[in-house]
Amino acid sequence: MNRRDALSRVALLLGGTVVGGSVFLEGCKPGDKKMAIGLPFSAENISFLDEVAETIIPTTNTPGAKAAKVGAFMNTMVTDCYDEKDQKIFIDGIAAIDAACEKMHGHGFMKASPEHRKEVLTALDKEQKDYNANKKETDPNHYFSLMKQLTLLGYFSSEIGATQALRYIAVPGKYEGCIPYKKGDKAWAT
Repeated sequence: MNRRDALSRVALLLGGTVVGGSVFLEGCKPGDKKMAIGLPFSAENISFLDEVAETIIPTTNTPGAKAAKVGAFMNTMVTDCYDEKDQKIFIDGIAAIDAACEKMHGHGFMKASPEHRKEVLTALDKEQKDYNANKKETDPNHYFSLMKQLTLLGYFSSEIGATQALRYIAVPGKYEGCIPYKKGDKAWAT
């Protein structure tokens, strides 16, 4: 067999594999996944989530969660990665935060001052800690736990969080097993 025949047979084999691969994946189309009503989030919902995240990780001497676009990250994670039950809990959580702010301060979360937002989220954080302490394995997740976890994951895995809030070296040098720590040093992202 000459090289030309061998290459054409390999191309046919690989082409068949790629074409055949789509047949095997037909049962796993992204459109088949069930999503809760209200997904993907509206621009208003993403702005709301940005404000919640910014209250959890505010701008200080480093950019906050809003600069890292954590609201858009939450949209992607909830839409693409959460099961339908947790999607519904998360969506209902948006309304629950707004209702908690209305109950505590007489206005919605988006109209609240930073101090009022912090009070609401601090109360919800205490509520979710108490809930999780007594939670049985079959109990659903608490909506604020989901939001807080996604805020931290979204922020610290973003470029802003990894390079400005944490210490980051793109290509680390040699391995050093023991690095002195001084109080106030940033944690390492790498």
